Amino acid sequence: MSLRANAYRLLESTEQSGPLSRYLDIALIVLIALNVVVVAIETVPGIYEANKVAFIIFDTFSVGVFTVEYVGRVWVSREDLRYQGRWGRLRYMLTPMAVVDFLAIAPFYLAHFIGVDLRFLRAVRMLRVFKLTRYSSAMNLLLIVLKEEASTLLAGFFILFIMLILAASGAYIVEHNVQPEAFGSIPESMWWALVTLTTVGYGDVTPITPLGRMFGGLVTVIGIGVAALPAGIIASGLADHVRRRRDDMKSFYRRAFADGELDEYERLEIELQRKRLGVSREVAEQIREEIEREAPQTRACTCPRCGHEFLPEQEASSTI
Repeated sequence: MSLRANAYRLLESTEQSGPLSRYLDIALIVLIALNVVVVAIETVPGIYEANKVAFIIFDTFSVGVFTVEYVGRVWVSREDLRYQGRWGRLRYMLTPMAVVDFLAIAPFYLAHFIGVDLRFLRAVRMLRVFKLTRYSSAMNLLLIVLKEEASTLLAGFFILFIMLILAASGAYIVEHNVQPEAFGSIPESMWWALVTLTTVGYGDVTPITPLGRMFGGLVTVIGIGVAALPAGIIASGLADHVRRRRDDMKSFYRRAFADGELDEYERLEIELQRKRLGVSREVAEQIREEIEREAPQTRACTCPRCGHEFLPEQEASSTI
């Protein structure tokens, strides 16, 4: 096996990956978490200046590790069938996770070539938290749902945008004469419309006329439903995707129980599929028990004359 293929199995968790790949994932997760904590601590007044050298050493070490990881993933991406061909590595570099990996190290190198506010760069380094998405099945599930429900979410946000325009226009009509500083124009009224439709209601801008208060109450009631649209779409998509994953897990168990029992190879395959689908061990165990109850309780029998193994239903069908 080539060096690149071994590196691919080490960096990308596959069915052929060994325990070393798992240990590497854990080490990277710990390093990412430490980076997030360190970046947050650096913003505390006085701490960064008092421990500047230690922070710089840690950041340099982290960027070195993340750079090697990024370059390594780009190098081994050709082992993936999706990124083979002339522009395979470029296609990989444009994937969301590769972009996140690049943004995690970019601020460090920008600080050496571009005169940027270091405080801004330290805050941008917080983007490294998104690297945890690679190791979180929950985040991966959310990203999949957002991708699948993109068109529906866009429709929901479009409705919210229309309501924002209508609410700002109505507030301008009924309030601009008495509050020209807050509702002097439709764009200025959009701030009130936005916080009201999203049911945040900061209270810094409020209608004061009777008609304005009636209109504001109507917008608030409508906003409860409109603002809940995206959340409802995502919740519905998550529930549907989890249900499909559990159905896939049931299909694996049904195929494995086709002969009435599980052998060692089938158990290993089911475990790999469970990890790939992100199904917990408890749920997988419940599915197994359910399929066991559904499966016919049959065992292979041996013919006393020829020694041939067969299932009881096979004997019945042959008799008929």
